[in-house]
Amino acid sequence: MARPSFEIGTVRVRPGRGQSLSLPITRLVTGAEVDLPVRVVHGREDGPTVWIDAAIHGDEAVGVEVVRQVLAELDPRTLRGTLIAIPIVNVLGFMTGSRYLPDRRDLNRSFPGSARGSLAGRIAHLVMTEVVAKCSVGIDLHTGSDRRTNLPQIRTDLEDPETRRLAEAFAAPVMMHARLRDGSLRHAAREEGAKVLLYEAGEAWRMDSWAIDAGVRGVRRVLAALEMTEPVEEEPPTPSLESWRSGWVRARGTGMLHLEAELGQRVEKGERLGGLFDSFGKRVRLVHADRDGIVVGRTEAPLVSSGDAVVHLAEVTS
Repeated sequence: MARPSFEIGTVRVRPGRGQSLSLPITRLVTGAEVDLPVRVVHGREDGPTVWIDAAIHGDEAVGVEVVRQVLAELDPRTLRGTLIAIPIVNVLGFMTGSRYLPDRRDLNRSFPGSARGSLAGRIAHLVMTEVVAKCSVGIDLHTGSDRRTNLPQIRTDLEDPETRRLAEAFAAPVMMHARLRDGSLRHAAREEGAKVLLYEAGEAWRMDSWAIDAGVRGVRRVLAALEMTEPVEEEPPTPSLESWRSGWVRARGTGMLHLEAELGQRVEKGERLGGLFDSFGKRVRLVHADRDGIVVGRTEAPLVSSGDAVVHLAEVTS
């Protein structure tokens, strides 16, 4: 018996087919329509329904390229299950390179949204009803923000066995147990019963190739772990380091920042991470690690003020 077509919006995607479509969001003052771009890959055989999304924050471009490369490799004739891809969730922010929507709302603090709410609430509601409600697993792709760059990492609920299994399958350098944030897609989707992995890598508004490559490989591994595709790697990946606690080292002075710590570097408490200098080159302060751990994020800002976050350290298990 043939697998039924997949319904989304007003479209029905037949099994063994991939189809791009647009879900209407709003109308601009010019009269132009703003739509949510979606691509559905509906396999011939039964399997899980999974979504991947990127650019909930409009200045995060890495995930858009991850989605593109993942879709380029998928064949709906051999896929088991269904993949829903939203390469750009915050369409209006992405067109202007802004993290937020035009009304300055953070879309990732607006879930599950409302059909009659603000623009952010309406987009969130559309994603929840047309995508998340149909899926059992989701992968939410992000980058660092505010001139910060992140080591490829998965943030998720490591206490849930199935979620942990998928995080391990993704095999990012680090997997971190992360608390849920009210209003986030991960929180709202979790309330609907979905297992969600949040991928962080690279810097906002940059196409960091190393962050893209790690993301593409990780998504492919998760699809293989769900038995939607066949594994493509001959050798198992390096297992992720596991972290249950992390924190930012903050500047204790104001000055031009010269960081010595690199992403992925293991450091010990008290180790020198860099220094602050005035405009004449006189050293104002040193920056030291406040714990043992691995550098999972760092600022790229040249000038920092007292209290600014400088280096993100994750404590890892051996």
